[in-house]
Amino acid sequence: MTSTLRRRLALALGVATLLAADVATAAAATAVGRSAGPSSVEQLRQDTEAIHALGVSGVQARVIAPDGRQSVATSGTADLNTGRPVRSDGSFRMASTSKTLVATVVLQLEAEGRLSLDDTVDHWLPGVVRGNGNDGSRITIRQLLQHTSGIHDDLPGYTTPEEYYQQRYDVHEPEQLVARAMAHAPDFPPGEGWAYSNTGYVVLGMIIQKSTGQPAHREIEDRILRPLGLDRTRWTGTSPTLPRPHARAYQFFGPGSRVDVTDQIPVDYENLAWVTTTRDENRFFRALLAGRLLPARQLAEMKQTVPVSAELQQMWPGGRYGLGLVERPLRCGGTYWSHEGGDGGYITLNGVTDDGRRSAVVSMSEARGDTPEHILAQENAASALIDHALCGADPGTS
Repeated sequence: MTSTLRRRLALALGVATLLAADVATAAAATAVGRSAGPSSVEQLRQDTEAIHALGVSGVQARVIAPDGRQSVATSGTADLNTGRPVRSDGSFRMASTSKTLVATVVLQLEAEGRLSLDDTVDHWLPGVVRGNGNDGSRITIRQLLQHTSGIHDDLPGYTTPEEYYQQRYDVHEPEQLVARAMAHAPDFPPGEGWAYSNTGYVVLGMIIQKSTGQPAHREIEDRILRPLGLDRTRWTGTSPTLPRPHARAYQFFGPGSRVDVTDQIPVDYENLAWVTTTRDENRFFRALLAGRLLPARQLAEMKQTVPVSAELQQMWPGGRYGLGLVERPLRCGGTYWSHEGGDGGYITLNGVTDDGRRSAVVSMSEARGDTPEHILAQENAASALIDHALCGADPGTS
């Protein structure tokens, strides 16, 4: 759940914001596991501190080099009341990064012949996408995965502290969320545009359950988490809390309105109620791009991209969207793959090289969705951290 502004710019895509300069801070801390070398460690430390200096209360980042060496850095505080330091192993909500989990399961089912990317929504969920010009017989699974379905996005969300306190424990069933979207006309005919649609992934979760007999979160656990040993990645369902340790999450609604928004039920709890760590998120993306989760044909399908909207091009210059996977250019040449996640204070950017050998994740426990300028500033700072990490930049480069 985020403000209307943040939803418009890219709900749960990790589009983050800044906190005012008077935020109390703890001393920046940097911890190094198996050092990847002084220059890369120093760059990571500088980049986490640069994000914190913008006003973000807490930052943790982890980079894994091709030889498996890890560098981690933290900056700021995990709790504005106590000043306790950020932990490098703290849990956070994945938010829309979990869309890549959903997409991976769908492509595994396609590889097994249990569904086709060209299947229509009506084939699996007859009559669910219907009304006001919406037509499930014309929308395919591929279009849902790639945000080219035209389904209008209309998830509930809070824009003020009062709305947060009123709505934070509301539970919305998938059918209710889809019905909200059906009250609107499509944004465009299927396949004739691009617009980020969380509702499209609600529908995908319903299709996974219809085709397997199990909820999407159970398929993700069985097919991805257990095989990879991702024991710190968990589905919390309708629980409003996170496993410890974790940083408190904050939302800035405007001057004088900074709210601890840690406790809340994700609006699409089936698909968005995932918590993870920087370690687990790195391991997932590395395994995916290395071909450990999908056959070559399905991974190639996932990497077939289209340009994102002009609005999101401001956030991701040159960005393109595949099937639950985002492609972005690197300063040092080539591209990387990612899927940001941002909701309810926790904002995460990530990236992995095309061969799956170098990866980075940065998680921030602060969101300030009051202005587009703040959103863009933190997006740029976090994107710079990912770019430096994947390019192996020396300190001081830009």
